[in-house]
Amino acid sequence: MDISVVIPCKNESGNIAPLVSEIRAALDGLVEHEIIYVDDGSSDDSVMQLQQLQQSGCECLRIVRHATSCGQSTAVWSGVRAARADWIATLDGDGQNDPADIPALWARLHGSDDEALVCIAGWRQNRRDTWLKRISSKVANGVRSRMLGDDTPDTGCGLKLFARESFLALPFFDHMHRFLPALFQRAGGHVANVAVNHRPRNTGQSKYGLNNRLWVGIVDLFGVMWLIRRGTRARYRQ
Repeated sequence: MDISVVIPCKNESGNIAPLVSEIRAALDGLVEHEIIYVDDGSSDDSVMQLQQLQQSGCECLRIVRHATSCGQSTAVWSGVRAARADWIATLDGDGQNDPADIPALWARLHGSDDEALVCIAGWRQNRRDTWLKRISSKVANGVRSRMLGDDTPDTGCGLKLFARESFLALPFFDHMHRFLPALFQRAGGHVANVAVNHRPRNTGQSKYGLNNRLWVGIVDLFGVMWLIRRGTRARYRQ
């Protein structure tokens, strides 16, 4: 198994079948892969859609279910923990990330001789979001980059490729998915950025607004700064 594609989702019924089809089109014949959907307490028919895809012969699809909604970071963690591959590709469940970009991240990984490279982060080009989301994301990325020094232009992009073992060794907390590059770097890993496509949402509603992105993110930012300053790595004598 080369890649486990982990997709956290909540009430994304209309986006599931198209996204699974696109992932398979991008990866079939290229890498051995599995698709892990983590249903984070959906109240629509998302689980039924996933089960129908399994029954129709989609053998690479696996389902992890949360009894209640736990949030995106916990959903990602659940999917990574259940994964069988050494490398994890994450996508948002709304279909705005393009699965056709996963091979570019895979190629970036295997085209590097950097043994410490543990994360390739997508960098969304031509954002297809509302003006409020674009502005708030630009401000948040600028503030975070300056305060954490992670040199990552778009840490909020859901499309990432990272080492499973390195991820599970990170300190877990709610909303950690917004700070993965800085956390990997804190642990001694290297992060690369690759320009990726971004698409408009075709169906469903966004789960994020100003209150659950900006204010919570500010509190988390100071927490991550504390972790970075408190983090130490031992150096050994030869």
